[in-house]
Amino acid sequence: MASQAAENYLKAIFYLSREKDEVNVSELSAVMGVSKPTVNSMIKALTQQGLVDHEKYRPLVLTKDGKKAAALIIRKHRLTEMYLVEKMGFGWEEVHEIAEQVEHISSSKLFDRMDELLGHPQYDPHGSPIPDRDGNFGQTDFSLLSSYNVDDRVKLMALADSEKDLLIFLNSKAIELTTELTIISKEVFDGSMEVSYNGDKKVTLSKRVCDSLKVEKV
Repeated sequence: MASQAAENYLKAIFYLSREKDEVNVSELSAVMGVSKPTVNSMIKALTQQGLVDHEKYRPLVLTKDGKKAAALIIRKHRLTEMYLVEKMGFGWEEVHEIAEQVEHISSSKLFDRMDELLGHPQYDPHGSPIPDRDGNFGQTDFSLLSSYNVDDRVKLMALADSEKDLLIFLNSKAIELTTELTIISKEVFDGSMEVSYNGDKKVTLSKRVCDSLKVEKV
């Protein structure tokens, strides 16, 4: 597996397979923004390398080696994000694009050193688990904020969706990981919530935001 493109395909298949039971060429084509023939050509190459198991008209499946390869790419990405935040002072909304480039560096020594300097973190700045050197992910049992009710008190632990606009919104409200939220009200009509936090702060969160925040009950 020599190309950045191949690594991006593996990562895309990995994420798609976590969202749904079956991944097909059309879905992968849409995610990658390329034609189906281009996808088929890459899938053929990845199949020959033993990273993807695919037969015509059948779903795309990562092999054991393919899953590990994808997990190690994600490990490099998430370690980079954590290093940028913890050691270089970047905001959590700034690091994704940089990590997308750095994750393709092949040197395992670089990322092992990052891991060591960071004290072997289990989670990245957005609360996503960082795979270990064998590609294993830690378990998380967090629930979406939208699943809780009035008077529940919860702590923000991770983000289901870490797109930049959401992170900028949370920054503007001074909401970050480990912030404790108390649900004041929940609208039946649209699922929006009013929450209090940090003493006297209050904010109304849309259903979309509530569906993006992973929390645990305090």
